[in-house]
Amino acid sequence: MIIHRLERIRRLAQCAALAGLTTLAALTTPAAANDFYAGKQIIFLIGGDAGGGYDLYARALSRHMGRFIPGNPTFVARNQPGAGSGTAAAYLASVAPKDGTMIGAVFPGIIIGPLLEEKQQGLFDPTKFVYLGSADSGTRVCITFQTSKIKTFEDAQKNKVIIGASAAGGSTRDYAYLHANAAGGQFNVVSGYKGTVDIFLAMERGEVDGMCGLDWSSLKSQRPSWLSEKKINILVQNSLDLEPELDRLGVPPIWNFIKSEEDKKAVEMIFSQQIFGRPYIAPPGANPAQVKVLRDAFMATVKDPEFLADAEKSRLDVTASPGERVQDVVEKLYATPKETIKRAKDIISPRS
Repeated sequence: MIIHRLERIRRLAQCAALAGLTTLAALTTPAAANDFYAGKQIIFLIGGDAGGGYDLYARALSRHMGRFIPGNPTFVARNQPGAGSGTAAAYLASVAPKDGTMIGAVFPGIIIGPLLEEKQQGLFDPTKFVYLGSADSGTRVCITFQTSKIKTFEDAQKNKVIIGASAAGGSTRDYAYLHANAAGGQFNVVSGYKGTVDIFLAMERGEVDGMCGLDWSSLKSQRPSWLSEKKINILVQNSLDLEPELDRLGVPPIWNFIKSEEDKKAVEMIFSQQIFGRPYIAPPGANPAQVKVLRDAFMATVKDPEFLADAEKSRLDVTASPGERVQDVVEKLYATPKETIKRAKDIISPRS
């Protein structure tokens, strides 16, 4: 009898201990997850120059995103321009910590770059990055300054045009050659500018006529007075679909000027990068738990009224895509047929 009673007490004690451990786990596991970012910084590595469109978007996000992450980490924006944001991408791929304490803002051209530029191959694999989302799915434009004699794209097909551009892999360079090789623009491309801000200054000084591959949203946020005071000519719009605002202004799509069906397929592939117009990435192999936190925080931020009011004040268009969708688009992009990739390479290359 005593033995049975002792056995019963032992079993009750075991059950109580097990229940206590289960309760403790339930209480501590979420707390541990929530506390990961407490007191930490998240470095936001920006692959463009200060004051450029990608910088403005990333800094706007960094001002708000921490509110939607348990532990409320501090975001620290850090510019690391170079090689069309390839310097930042390479750092994220090889050096950055994978624990969710460093993320990056890169140009979409650097994601598609290894498909189109041999010298970018091997530096990093864009399909291995973890995509947190994209803040904008934009349209790009080709513009000239008011002092240029080139007022329309038809003028550009008939007359020499000096176009300012960044380094290889940047949209301003790639899209300049795209307009020349696929649509007959008589472009003399002067590359090597650090970023759009420097090209804007070159346009004002008369060093170049204009630029191509500029995001419409960046133009509106960086140089709103150029639009209100009609200081520029918008030659053409570049996107898979018409941009309603540009359409109302009578800006023709590039498709009006591309005759070859082969070229159209290649240009469609190049333009697909605009679906992730403002991509944000985490390093390959980033901790899945932190990836989920960051993706959720990104989507919460881009829907937040306070963030949207901040974006509107800075004239930033926000048409966000979740990280899962961007990841899927990138994987499909890298499954493009070889012949289309080859033609796309030729289209964004300098004429021989």
